[in-house]
Amino acid sequence: MPTVLNMFGLRAVIYPNDHRPAHVHVMGAGCEAVYELGCPGGPPTMRNNYGCSSALLLKIAQAVADDLRVLCTRWRDIHES
Repeated sequence: MPTVLNMFGLRAVIYPNDHRPAHVHVMGAGCEAVYELGCPGGPPTMRNNYGCSSALLLKIAQAVADDLRVLCTRWRDIHES
């Protein structure tokens, strides 16, 4: 599971054998959240939350939105190679 982004002690990963739509699993600090990317232009949306606080989810959402182009490219590289 390649880590595609690190943010404030969390890591965003894309599983190579995962399903569509394009999404990332953000994990660390005892929680995990899944964000659908909405490639290519977004907006990313949270699909699942497993124990992340509301404040942390806002930070994650902003980081995913800020790096959306890179994350969509990484998803395509991993799943279409």
